[in-house]
Order: sequence, then C-alpha cells, then structure tokens
Amino acid sequence: MDRLLQGVTIKINDKLFVKDPVSSELGKNIVRESILMINEMGWENFTFKKLGREIGSNESSIYRYFENKHKLLLYLTSWYWGWMEYYLVFATNSIAQPKEKLLKAVQIITREVKEDSAFSHINEVLLNKIVINEYSKSYLTKEVDVENKEGFYIIYKRLIGRIRDMIVDVDPDYQYPTSLASTILENGLHQHFLKEHFPSLTDCDDKVTPTQYLTHLVFNTLK
Repeated sequence: MDRLLQGVTIKINDKLFVKDPVSSELGKNIVRESILMINEMGWENFTFKKLGREIGSNESSIYRYFENKHKLLLYLTSWYWGWMEYYLVFATNSIAQPKEKLLKAVQIITREVKEDSAFSHINEVLLNKIVINEYSKSYLTKEVDVENKEGFYIIYKRLIGRIRDMIVDVDPDYQYPTSLASTILENGLHQHFLKEHFPSLTDCDDKVTPTQYLTHLVFNTLK
C-alpha cells in the first residue's frame, strides 16, 4: 500500500500556509520537526521559537511558511486526513460487497498506525498520535465557523462523506448515516485516547481494540 502512495500528492487548502512547506527543504524540515516536537512535548508547550532552535533557523523563517501554530496544526491534521482518505480509497476500491467494504473502512479509520510510509518528511506513526491527542484543539475554537467556511476542514468532512455513502450502501433505510460516520471517526480517536489515559472509562485494552468495539457498534446498528 505504501508503494501505491509514493506518487500521491496530498492537496491541502492553501489558506493554511503562507508558503507551501513541500516546496523547499526548510519547509519540509519545519513539518518534520514540528511533528516530533508536538508528539514529545504536547501542543500547549510547543512554540515556533522552540522549533526554530531545534531546526537551527530563525523563528521568523517559520512564519514565512505558517501564520501561527494553529494554522500549522490545521495543516498537519488536514494532511493526516488526506493521507487517510487516499489509503481508504486505495484499500476499498476493488471491494464490491458493501458490508465488506464498510468493514475495511472501519478497520482503516480506527486502527492505530503502526508503520511509517513513504513520505520522508512526515512520520505518520507520530502524526497519528498527535491526531488522537490534539485534533479536537484544531476546531474547538471561537473561530471554527469562519474557518469551516474557509474550507479548513474540507478533507475531514469529505472523508466522513465517503464513510456515510458506504453506510447507505449497506443499509439504505438507516436514518442517521452521517451521524454514524462521524461517530466512527471521532470515537475511534476518543477510544484510543481513553485506552491510553483513562482506561477505567473504556472496555478497550490490550485485548480489545477500538476497531473491535466500533465494528461491533456499526454492524449491530445496521441491518
């Protein structure tokens, strides 16, 4: 699968950056090191000043790529959902049976990423952890409605739409396909978070995965 994705270019809303980071080695380095640092120290403790020291560049050079760290987080999470969308499309395109296709989609969306792929400047394993821990901070803001109109969450919404369509193919009479689709994505992240930080609040553990739980939920909900 990673070989199939090697030639893929993930299109990100150009309003999320001042200069496309994939256009230069410095830009790629900014993305690469920010993932490492956010994973290590957390979003609240991460700053452009610290990132500049880490990459041996002036803080001002980072602002030539990203207006602020909120836009950087939106860029990283948008990239993640774009990568996930491509992965989903490639993995399910040849599956004709609707239930089998939806099952594969749930497995892909809710899994914990274990292996890095072919994108040299993106560590998808660490980015997966960042999305689990930090994604909600990208939209739980006062500006969310404006940013939504600007298309900042379009990839995430498009991915939910793909899953919604799969749900409809399985059960055309189900009344809440969009709600179920968004539940799969959001609760997949949440169950991973609970498993790691609040194990008493979930049945997911070393034996039961979020994928198993959500597969049970989805296919016991649909006809």
